[in-house]
Amino acid sequence: MDQETTFTADKTAETAHKTADADGVFLDEETGTGRSRRFWVIGIVLILAVLAAAGYFMTRGGGDAAGEEAVAAEGEAGDGQIPTVTVVIPGSGNIARMISATGTLAARREMPVGVAGEGGQVARVLVEPGSWVRQGQVLATIDQSVQSQQANSAAAQISVAQADAELAQSELDRALKLVERGFISKADIDRKTATRDAARARVNVARAQLNELRARTRRLNITAPAAGLVLERNVEPGQVVSAGSGVLFRMAKGGEMELRAQLSEDDLSRLSTGVSAKVTPVGSEKVFDGQVWQIAPVINPQTRQGIARIALPYDAALRPGGFASANIASGSSVAPLLPESAVQSDDEGAYVYIVGKDNKIERRDVGTGVVTADGIAINSGLDGSERIVLYAAGFLNPGETVKPVVKKAENDAGATGAEPANDNAKPATIDNTEAQAEPAG
Repeated sequence: MDQETTFTADKTAETAHKTADADGVFLDEETGTGRSRRFWVIGIVLILAVLAAAGYFMTRGGGDAAGEEAVAAEGEAGDGQIPTVTVVIPGSGNIARMISATGTLAARREMPVGVAGEGGQVARVLVEPGSWVRQGQVLATIDQSVQSQQANSAAAQISVAQADAELAQSELDRALKLVERGFISKADIDRKTATRDAARARVNVARAQLNELRARTRRLNITAPAAGLVLERNVEPGQVVSAGSGVLFRMAKGGEMELRAQLSEDDLSRLSTGVSAKVTPVGSEKVFDGQVWQIAPVINPQTRQGIARIALPYDAALRPGGFASANIASGSSVAPLLPESAVQSDDEGAYVYIVGKDNKIERRDVGTGVVTADGIAINSGLDGSERIVLYAAGFLNPGETVKPVVKKAENDAGATGAEPANDNAKPATIDNTEAQAEPAG
């Protein structure tokens, strides 16, 4: 009994010791795991601290600049409500007015050539379009077989008439010898004299008829009425032609050409004969010097346009019927010249916005003049010293305060597309080059 009790106690103590050992092992394992976690957490915190410090030092300088920008932005916040506008001071200059026009090229003196005689069958055509001919040169011939026989017959009639005239003269001579002897009366002499005169007259008639036939025959040949250039040929050999056949050839007298420029009434009123012009045919880069030699005295009631005829010398590039443009000089004037973007218009007419006192917008009505590729000439309303709003004037209102910025010119002239006005200034020709509309600030 006591032994069993002792064994049981020993067993219990052994079991308790094993249990204690297991708990110790478990405790040691839990303690090791906790320490490992703390090490990881401390390491991560240190790494984050290092990264944060590095980022701070790296961005410190940029932060100062950003701060300065922020301060500047806050300083400008008050000015953000005032719009900035670009202005120009146009000044005044000598402007050579140029009128741009388009029109059709044509022969200055066009000569249509047709059948002048009776006509007939064309035997030969001797010229081609583009041929130069002299006055009276044969362009085409018509069959003359019938007319030749008629001329021969007329020539024979002359011989007959001359024979009759000679016979009448002989009879008259014999009668005059017999009248003194009294064999022939005075009345017979008068009759023979009349017969002789009639025979002579018939000779003249026969000669005139022959000349007429020869002239008719010559008219069968189609000839050039003047020296010049053949433009068209509308006839072929074998064709039967007559006076009603129309134009067989078309010529340009002397090869001279012209541009028939279509212009408005206003432009025509500013032109005069003798002014120079520059003509450029379509499809060609060559520019020809011409001169206005005639201005139409009438205006087309449908198109409200008239024609200015510009004389041009012959050149192969000037083809009648072709299209061409012209820049015609029409005098000069002294006026400001503004880009089209600066000039506005409404129901009341053309106007510009100027920046007046205290940088406030003012509306100024203006009178516009010639419109060129460089801009619009201002005939009235400006003296050239104003600050003109160049862009976005449609978004401004009179009385609005703005911040003007003067756009400087590319040259030192200080004028808009022209030289400064002075007594010795040469007019600045306004052509189709890019406008230099910005004066010096």
